[in-house]
Amino acid sequence: MTDTRTLAAPAPAGIFPASPANLLIGATAKAGTSGVVRGIEAATGAELEPAFGGATAADLDAACALAAAAVDPYRALPLEARAAFLEKIAANILEIGDNLIVRAMAETGLPRPRLEGERGRTVGQLCLFAGVVRDGGFLDLRIDRSLPERTPLPRSDLRLRNVPVGPVAVFGASNFPLAFSVAGGDTTSALAAGCPVVVKAHSAHPGTSLLVGEAVRKAVADCGMPEGVFSLLYDSGRSIGQGLVADPRIAAVGFTGSRGGGTALMKIAAAREVPIPVYAEMSSINPVVLFPAALAARGADIARAFVGSLVLGAGQFCTNPGLVIAVEGEGLDGFIAAAATALGVQDAATMLTPGILAAYDSGVAKLAVNAAVGIVARGAAGEGPKGQAALFTTTADAFLADRALHEEVFGAASLVVRCAGPADVEAVLGALEGQLTAALFMDAGDHDAVRPLLPLLERKVGRILVNGFGTGVEVCHAMVHGGPFPSTADGRSTSVGSLAIARFLRPVCYQDLPDALLPPELKGEGAPNMPVRRDGKLVRGSVE
Repeated sequence: MTDTRTLAAPAPAGIFPASPANLLIGATAKAGTSGVVRGIEAATGAELEPAFGGATAADLDAACALAAAAVDPYRALPLEARAAFLEKIAANILEIGDNLIVRAMAETGLPRPRLEGERGRTVGQLCLFAGVVRDGGFLDLRIDRSLPERTPLPRSDLRLRNVPVGPVAVFGASNFPLAFSVAGGDTTSALAAGCPVVVKAHSAHPGTSLLVGEAVRKAVADCGMPEGVFSLLYDSGRSIGQGLVADPRIAAVGFTGSRGGGTALMKIAAAREVPIPVYAEMSSINPVVLFPAALAARGADIARAFVGSLVLGAGQFCTNPGLVIAVEGEGLDGFIAAAATALGVQDAATMLTPGILAAYDSGVAKLAVNAAVGIVARGAAGEGPKGQAALFTTTADAFLADRALHEEVFGAASLVVRCAGPADVEAVLGALEGQLTAALFMDAGDHDAVRPLLPLLERKVGRILVNGFGTGVEVCHAMVHGGPFPSTADGRSTSVGSLAIARFLRPVCYQDLPDALLPPELKGEGAPNMPVRRDGKLVRGSVE
């Protein structure tokens, strides 16, 4: 098999000047002066030009001050203006053209088709949220009209809408340089909610970040937005990221990354004089449960699909299937044999950064030396710094006794847990931490075995899949990409789909406020053609 990830061409010369103005602080672009952030060509480990300067404490203060000043002017704009702004960002990203894809290929080692698809997802979610903004349903408008004649007590006129929480700090993710980075899901949903955004660029793809950041900054100017609506900062260490979360003008944080990084930011946010929420997506091993009838009917096919999901993107997905649970028997034996065969021909793959590769190799090595763990198969060895896929097996008793076996290995590694019976399956699931997904492979004959597990799974995960794997997250209205801790910091939220906007909103009630002073959408009977819950009945504005 050919690893197309190694075929990425070096980023073309001339995209950036020798000393790029990479700090985008409102309408101002300037070169960073505090240390250096330099992209690394993932396939070779070579440094990429140019170097990008880090922000100073004064740069951070300026960005946060502009964001705070932009809150009220930005949220006061008509919803149509906000929607058009999101669409303009999407158009500007497309206008970057192939330079964006080539630079991202060099910095991440991800293949062209993956990055072109990710660009499409990024643009698509901007347009999705433009539609959400236009619809107005995210405001959750409620009007309970006064009942002055009610006895024994009259009712006041009560009206409610959601308002933006304020400036949001967004941290770019290493594994999604477009869809979860500068103009990714967190930024898009925050801007849709009416919140200015200050982004901390990820050091793994600094050039990609600047190209997208310039597209957003241009959209701010094109649409006449307040300049503080968007800023982009670089951090040559950790002080700017930590300072961003600690800044009293920041009202919420969006983060995708490691458990250690997410919990560190949570501690900073909780220690503030006014604590703020951190919506962090962190750690998940995404259990796959194989049921007997499905294994008997198509175990080999499931195994091959499992390996395809496991090695996709070198396993660098937060929804990667890192755990397989099934009852002992011929069906499971056949699955393991077919998975071993399929995995053995998988080439080693370039990983996003040297640090991620080192962490992956360390996690695999720990499993390999665990006396309770057996090695099922390794992928084919490759030349150079690449991650070699791995599949291991253990027993339910060993898994329940050793918490180290529950830890995520970020990359193409998975552990099969052999269970003595259905009670073991339930015990293993019950012992898991919170997860993003659980995948159930079943046939009609398995329904009775699956049914009693569903309440448990609802407590443990954010998304339950049947006969499929979690490594495919549709950006739509019904998607949940979140789950109980530590998969996310707040299991009541999602970072993908239109519900992601709710993270950056809070409700305000207006009691007996004169109609002339009410927000336009709450005047009278409610804004025309906008969803309103009036006296408990959901209607569309003034239309019954």
